[in-house]
Amino acid sequence: QVQLVESGGGLVQAGGSLRLACAASGGTFSTLHMGWFRQAPGKEREFVAGINRSGSITTYAEPVKGRFTISRDNAKNTLFLQMNTLKPEDTATYYCAAARSPGLVTRSGAYDYWGQGTQVTVSS
Repeated sequence: QVQLVESGGGLVQAGGSLRLACAASGGTFSTLHMGWFRQAPGKEREFVAGINRSGSITTYAEPVKGRFTISRDNAKNTLFLQMNTLKPEDTATYYCAAARSPGLVTRSGAYDYWGQGTQVTVSS
């Protein structure tokens, strides 16, 4: 069983930055495909960014391209999401997810494990 714990959320002004982290345990981190999703009140959970096992391939949702960067440190069993130039539209609960097998990176159903979420609020 894999456990995922997100951290780094908070309240920031528009234009500011945050770095989220996801600490993984209970499995071999380097074998897991990882992703970030977010969900705003009243909205469907949506894909934000994904990264393959080695970190050599990344995928981003269009609204965050050029502003967010996903990365991983396999030696520390940690996934990151650097969020720059934040907008009020980025306000949501952000979730870390892990998949044991490759699949459709943008679909939540492809992931086997989920963290508890961390709140990101961006004020105008």
